Amino acid sequence: MGRRDLVLLTDHSSTEGTRDAMATAARRLTGREPVLLDARHFMTDGSRDATGRIEAVGHGTVRLEAEGRVVTTDAVVVYEIPPHRRPAFAHCQRQLRAAGVRSLGTDVEAWRAATEKNLTVERFTRDGVAHMPTITLSRPSPEAAVEAFERLGGDVWARPCVGMGGDDVFHVTTHAQLAAAARHYADLDEAWLIARDARNFTADGRRHQYRVVVLGGRVVRATEHVQADPDAPCNECRGAVSTLLEVDEIPPGLAELAIQATKSLGLPLAGVDLAAESGGVVFEVNVHPAFGRTRGVDQIAVPYVAAHLHS
Repeated sequence: MGRRDLVLLTDHSSTEGTRDAMATAARRLTGREPVLLDARHFMTDGSRDATGRIEAVGHGTVRLEAEGRVVTTDAVVVYEIPPHRRPAFAHCQRQLRAAGVRSLGTDVEAWRAATEKNLTVERFTRDGVAHMPTITLSRPSPEAAVEAFERLGGDVWARPCVGMGGDDVFHVTTHAQLAAAARHYADLDEAWLIARDARNFTADGRRHQYRVVVLGGRVVRATEHVQADPDAPCNECRGAVSTLLEVDEIPPGLAELAIQATKSLGLPLAGVDLAAESGGVVFEVNVHPAFGRTRGVDQIAVPYVAAHLHS
């Protein structure tokens, strides 16, 4: 295989579905099939060695070996690595960065700052990125949890420090709900956060927020999510309806806020969840934003893969 073979490195156990879009983009841009490798072969949790091998073979070039396949390349597209697997993938990222390969997915600290939401809040506070007041909790006493809850006005969203897709996220407005959330996270042995409700409602009382995808400091895609249940996360997988927008259709200031959020975390590509209410606030930043079939290849996959080929 030649030096210019493009490697697409993803977690093949993921059901997110963006791997196919990235492969389509690679074929369109190069006229050839990308080499698809399962990122799990290059993960290690410290108790075991990775089953795959990475070897630098000259500045900007690596040899990857996994699943009985060997490929030499200078461009590695990393995508679709679930949050809970990212710590185990960090060693691979460091090896790719040290080898100098062309990749937008080798910044371990940026990934960690976006994945661990307590660190996201710290970065936003440091850099003045607008977000709802938030308090991090880790097995708090009942009294400490209530004090934090009351300090934020008694209307908050609780979520784990590491999660995805709205899993383990709760709208909390009573002490009983707060106690139930605390027990839930204690059972999971998870640190968690509570953030003041942004009151992001449509005129008819539905929740709504925006997903703005930023690549290289510019907005490439925007969607609006509307959730009929005001107590449910505003995620498509939780029943929210998503509508693709033109970039200039999002409320004034949100594009700039999304770009500011990605810069704060150091991510070249990110999906930023935010609302226009409460003065414009960021909820979270996603390292690998999922995207549907509607224009997703053109708006995200093609420019993302192109950034690897033309860097």
